[in-house]
Amino acid sequence: MENVEYQFKDGVLIISLAGRVDSSNAPRVEEIVKAAVAQYSTDHVVLDCDDLDYLSSAGLRVVLRLAKLSGNFEIINVPSAVYEVFDMTGFTEMFPITKAYRRISLDGCEVIGRGANGTVYRIDPETIVKVYHGNDSLPEINHDRELARRAFVLGVPTAIPYDVVRVGSSYGSVYELLNAEPLSTLLASGEKTVDEVAHLTVDLLKVIHGTKVNPGDLPSEREVVLDWADFLLDYLPKELGTKLHDLVAEVPDDPHMLHGDFHVKNIMYQDGEVLLIDMDTICYGHPIFEFASIYNAYVGFGETDPTITEKFLGIPYSMANELWDKTLHLYFEGADEATIRSIVDKATIVGSARIMRRTIRRNGDPAVIAAARAHLEELIPQVDSLLF
Repeated sequence: MENVEYQFKDGVLIISLAGRVDSSNAPRVEEIVKAAVAQYSTDHVVLDCDDLDYLSSAGLRVVLRLAKLSGNFEIINVPSAVYEVFDMTGFTEMFPITKAYRRISLDGCEVIGRGANGTVYRIDPETIVKVYHGNDSLPEINHDRELARRAFVLGVPTAIPYDVVRVGSSYGSVYELLNAEPLSTLLASGEKTVDEVAHLTVDLLKVIHGTKVNPGDLPSEREVVLDWADFLLDYLPKELGTKLHDLVAEVPDDPHMLHGDFHVKNIMYQDGEVLLIDMDTICYGHPIFEFASIYNAYVGFGETDPTITEKFLGIPYSMANELWDKTLHLYFEGADEATIRSIVDKATIVGSARIMRRTIRRNGDPAVIAAARAHLEELIPQVDSLLF
């Protein structure tokens, strides 16, 4: 019957209603529903209304009787019109009912950024949406929204997503950003110079790094990097791998915020201000871990193939390298060249550890692994601490 389908998964009976359920078909719908409950003998029933257009009073009685058959009953993906019916009749006070997510199409929309977790599209001059990879990204989206909210409350200029939408079988977070553009786009078009962008991003970076957090609220980046070092113990000479692990372990727990994926694709420019739009990587720790990530974005990932950086950031590799250099000199204003070089070496160690592990795990290009290994073999013996 086209109005009702069901499936049993992980101890949960999911019943899906479609089209119209009214006096003409409610008895048959109820017959199928009762048979499904009896067949699977479960007390956890979920009623999925994603494709339901209309529910009459006869349909409401079917729902009510279904709820009485279930010890644990909930209704999900309820369209707005049907939700109003549930609300007016008091059903929303009886059991958990969640609305369906608004569906949007991205046909013809401009892609303004891509990352490991999703793709960012411009819907119109005022609105962008980050569409997450995979069909089960709602927990990740909710986690990211909470991280963005925490950062905003702490004074970090970040855009807060105001809506969650369905895009095909995936989900996305919607941001209102009137006429905002990624800094990468402004660099590529010549509207902003490398020097101007470096000043903007360093000012933002100092705000982030100056924000003290409760370590229990955010993940520790040192623990993440320790996992990289542990992994590489099997791929580096014993003495080298052990020293890498010790260098990371000796970095103290610094309770200040890090972005974790800081680059010009993740920073929007709007009305003279910069805003972070991708907060799923925020964490806490020593800034060396942040600079390792920035090094990879501007230098490391494109070392063996500059087109990787050019495709990812949308700017020439030489420009990305220049931005890396200016970022360091502005952030560590007044430091001599030897100090800057030392920080570059330390960032290169951490960044190369990430690249080597990542590439091995993905069965990637041996040339990339060899380049990262070469950096580690050269620099680890020269460094006694990752601190600066």
